[in-house]
Amino acid sequence: MEYRYKPTGVCSREMIFDIENGIVKDLKVIGGCDGNIKGVASLIKGMPIEQVKERLKGIKCGMKGTSCPDQIAKALENYSKAN
Repeated sequence: MEYRYKPTGVCSREMIFDIENGIVKDLKVIGGCDGNIKGVASLIKGMPIEQVKERLKGIKCGMKGTSCPDQIAKALENYSKAN
């Protein structure tokens, strides 16, 4: 299932998840730090949503109150609530 999320407070503009049976199959991020986002996306492929949320929630980027990894966790929280 494709799930799209508009992050806030970060450089990335959109996150597009492919989720199947509670597992992150793929993640594409529009905008943001290209290499870092590709690395995070590669690391979470095949992981259960709950595990991704636990690992990424609360990570900050510099002085910002959030980060792209934190926004990934928030996106998956929203997905979990809706499904």
